[in-house]
Amino acid sequence: MSDNATALHQLHNNVRAEANSEPEAVHTGPVTKETQIIAIYGKGGIGKSFTLANLSYMMAQQGKKVLLIGCDPKSDTTSLLFGGKACPTIIEVSAKKKLAGEAVAIGDVCFIRDGVFAMELGGPEVGRGCGGRGIIHGFEILEKLGFHDWGFDFVLLDFLGDVVCGGFGLPIARDMCQKVIVVGSNDNQSLYVANNVCNAVEYFRRLGGNVGVAGILINKDDGTGEAAAFAKAAGIPVLAAIPQHDDIRRKSANYEIIGIPGTEWGPLFEELARNVADAPPVRPKPLTMDGILDLFSAETTGRDVVLQPATMFDMCGKEEITKSTLEVVYDTV
Repeated sequence: MSDNATALHQLHNNVRAEANSEPEAVHTGPVTKETQIIAIYGKGGIGKSFTLANLSYMMAQQGKKVLLIGCDPKSDTTSLLFGGKACPTIIEVSAKKKLAGEAVAIGDVCFIRDGVFAMELGGPEVGRGCGGRGIIHGFEILEKLGFHDWGFDFVLLDFLGDVVCGGFGLPIARDMCQKVIVVGSNDNQSLYVANNVCNAVEYFRRLGGNVGVAGILINKDDGTGEAAAFAKAAGIPVLAAIPQHDDIRRKSANYEIIGIPGTEWGPLFEELARNVADAPPVRPKPLTMDGILDLFSAETTGRDVVLQPATMFDMCGKEEITKSTLEVVYDTV
C-alpha cells in the first residue's frame, strides 16, 4: 500500500474513532454565570409564546430582572405580554434606520410591562430571505447594543423549534445559552420536534459544545402521559404540566396574563419559575423515530402496518431487467 493510501486509511480510522467516541458529560452543577440565558424550543402552535409571557411575568413579580426575546419570524412572542399589541421588530427597525442613516437605539426595540423587558427579532417578508439568517442578523444588532453587558437575571429566548438549523440553532451551536427547555404536549409531532432539539444538543456536544437540556414543559396536558414518558426515556425532567383547560385557552385567546401571584393559576407558574431557575442542564438521550412511535398506542400510530417493498412490475407494469453497470472500478492498491 502506498504512503498516500496509508495516510488516507489512517485518516478514515481517526474520523471513525472520533465519531464513535462518547462526548464528555455536560456540567450538572449549579449555573455560575450571573445571567441565565435560556433557549426555549417547541413545535409551532404548541404554546411557547403563551408560556413564556406568563413565565417572564411571574419571574418579574418575584423580583427577578427578566428579558424576553422573541426569535420566531412570526414575531408573536410578546403579543400576549402587551395585550395583543405587536411591538416593532429589530429587523424592521434596523432596515428603516439604515435607510435614514441612523443607528438603532435600545428604546426603539425594547419595551417594558410590569418589570418585564421584551423585544422581537422579527424576520424577512414572506418569500424574501431566510428566517434563520434574520435571527443571526438580529443577534448581531443586539451585540452592538451591548447584549453581553446587560444586567439581567434571566434572558429567555423563544425559538421556532420545527427546524433546528442555521440561525434557529444559534444558541446551541455557539453556546449562547447555558441550557435549553423544550415545550411539548401529548402528541406525536410536538414530541418529534422536542426530540429533534435533543438531537441538536447532542450533536453540538460532540463538536465541543456545552449546552444541555434543563427539561420539558408539558403544555395542553390531557393526562394521557406520552410527553412524560418521552421525558423519562430521554432522561430529562418535567418542569411543569399546564393542563388542557378551557379557562386557560379562553384567557390566552384574549391576550390575558394568568401567571400572576395570588390567582388561580399563579401557583403553577410560581412552580415553573422555580424549576426553570434551578434545573441544571443535562445531556439528553434522543430517541429514534421508532422510539417516539412506541410512546403511542398502535391504533394511534399504525404500528401494526407491515411495510411491503415495491417491485419494478408495480412501478412499470413489466418485469425488472438487470443491466450491467457502466461504473468504472479502479484498483484500490
